[in-house]
Amino acid sequence: MTTFVTAVTSPREIEADLLIVPVFTGADVGPGLKETRLAEAYAAARFTGKKGETLLVPRRPSDRFAADAVLLVGVGAKQEFDITALRRSIAKAVGGARRFATVATTFAQAFTGAKAPAAIQATVEGIGLGAYRFDAYKKATGDVVDLKKATVLVSARTDAKAAKAAAKTGSVLVDAVRFARDLVNTPAADMVPATLAARAQAMAKDVGLTCKVWTEAQLKAGGFGGILGVGQGSVHPPRMIELTYRGGGATKPLALSGKGITFDSGGLSLKEPSGMETMKCDMGGAASILAAMQAIARLKLKVNVVAAIPCSENLPSGSAQRPGDVIRHRGGTTSEVLNTDAEGRLVLADALAYLTEKKPQCIVDTATLTGACVVALGTDIAGAFSNDDVLAQELVAAGTEVGEPIWQMPMWPDYRQLIDSKVADIKNTGKRYGGAITAAWFLAEFVGDTPWVHLDIAGPAFQEGSHDLGPAGATGVPVRALVRWIQERAG
Repeated sequence: MTTFVTAVTSPREIEADLLIVPVFTGADVGPGLKETRLAEAYAAARFTGKKGETLLVPRRPSDRFAADAVLLVGVGAKQEFDITALRRSIAKAVGGARRFATVATTFAQAFTGAKAPAAIQATVEGIGLGAYRFDAYKKATGDVVDLKKATVLVSARTDAKAAKAAAKTGSVLVDAVRFARDLVNTPAADMVPATLAARAQAMAKDVGLTCKVWTEAQLKAGGFGGILGVGQGSVHPPRMIELTYRGGGATKPLALSGKGITFDSGGLSLKEPSGMETMKCDMGGAASILAAMQAIARLKLKVNVVAAIPCSENLPSGSAQRPGDVIRHRGGTTSEVLNTDAEGRLVLADALAYLTEKKPQCIVDTATLTGACVVALGTDIAGAFSNDDVLAQELVAAGTEVGEPIWQMPMWPDYRQLIDSKVADIKNTGKRYGGAITAAWFLAEFVGDTPWVHLDIAGPAFQEGSHDLGPAGATGVPVRALVRWIQERAG
């Protein structure tokens, strides 16, 4: 656990294992460089401040700074340096400097006035996410150390109360994203539906959420045929996690759901072996909702939120659902299962139908749902599908603000007929093309007139290689976007 603090200490006097200083191209070299009197080292190294450049300067007896070492980080032109670039550049710097237990940085001082709190929060987020690693299954090697303390240096003109609040919010979000990443990165054998539900219960108790875990018997009694159908091939029975946060008095709640397929083999429509290698990530949507609920409870937002998170393991066996089977979902809608590897929409359908019964203001679901969305938007951008453009743009704006890009995709009306079934109300696959849209149309059947946004996070939820905000593996997307959106809704 990293402790985050703010301080008005001079960068020359701050004591830390490592001081991280941003450097711009051009005459305005950036906050902290002149104070540490590193112009000589800066010039000798032919350092230009170009993005991606770094220079580590260990302290010598003649140097006039208190830190054991200073890391200069090139961030490019000042006029192009925004809050998202700040977060990403400090995260990448910290991720590449894992031998230091305490760090301090002047990054937040690149922004003043009204932008200062956002810069402080982004600096905390960048440090915390960049320092993340998942090594629960590795032997200790001593090559890296845990980051114990991070100090964000701020201007003496910055409002102290606002600075402290910004650092606290950033710290809460770091904890939430790390929680989501840990859940997704845990091997599927150790994260079956009951395990995920137990982790949810422990988290809820810790932060003061109400938690109900629906057992297999309760799901049967409640008519949750999608969750049960997907999970019937596994020896690990399904669950549904229901979380409630009450901070908004008598107002209608916001509703959240996330796909919780703890492992996806494809079922009887079996995936290729290589396609299963990262399928522990198929509960990334569920993890993002659990983490977002943790964050809003810790932030004590003035809003009511209810979450229903369906959890199943999709495996082939003699008891697995078959192509051609018909499922009866919560509320009575039936779906024909033509491809058992299109299972996420089946479990989400039950959860969405259940949430509409709560009469919420709106519903947002997150899911690693379709490869088609990855083909369309790549591995960095989530797709938003909605029956309400205003609501969808709220999520897009929240994602832009926190550096988790979301792009609204079309709910093309003509594609709805592609999921018509000859034997049931709908079928779970359309044609080869437009698969992300037909998947969204399937989900739309279960929300009625309730304003709703579906976030397809199949691309950004899990990265095969390291990236600016962390190592390979789970990213925690879109936790920060969800929390930002809820903050806006809370007013």
